[in-house]
Amino acid sequence: LEKGEDGQFTVRTDKGTPHRAPVVVIAGGLGSFEPRKPQIPDLEQFEDRGVAYMVKDPEAYRGKKVVIAGGGDSALDWSIFLSGVAREVTLVHRRNEFRGALDSVEKVRELKQQGKIRLITPAEVVQLEGSDTLESVVVRKNSEPAEDIRIELDAFIPLFGLSPKLGPIAKWGLEIEKNAIRVDHTLDYQTNITGIYA
Repeated sequence: LEKGEDGQFTVRTDKGTPHRAPVVVIAGGLGSFEPRKPQIPDLEQFEDRGVAYMVKDPEAYRGKKVVIAGGGDSALDWSIFLSGVAREVTLVHRRNEFRGALDSVEKVRELKQQGKIRLITPAEVVQLEGSDTLESVVVRKNSEPAEDIRIELDAFIPLFGLSPKLGPIAKWGLEIEKNAIRVDHTLDYQTNITGIYA
């Protein structure tokens, strides 16, 4: 966010697209929601180069090798759906039990029996490998002794839910109290910066 000499604000998106306006209204609720990212070294290096936190276009995975990590409804549902699109789907979860809907869990186990989904539990992805783009992951099977499995892939999709964050708005110089933007509730929801409301 920048305020020009003419009093106009310029807000730039994370891709650099500018939007100009005399007034800014933040309608963020609890903030923006960001994906919960697993603690894997070099994860951010491969974002948009093999790592994605959501499936925007399932067709992008047609004929590809995909590894999905997670144990909730999103991980189960996308594993089921992509098993009919991708060449190979591997689902990795750190426990043997899943948190998702029982019918989805049963469908994943059925697809595993049919050889349409590779299921690795209890395990987690511990390493990403590749030069320019992601080429493989290392999955550590939590057994005695622990066993590492290298899987070649085209895409890694960690689905661990979302967490609320103010994101870049937190750096705009607004008064923030308990992770919320302070406003004048009695009058017009003005923040401490003239022209910005929330």
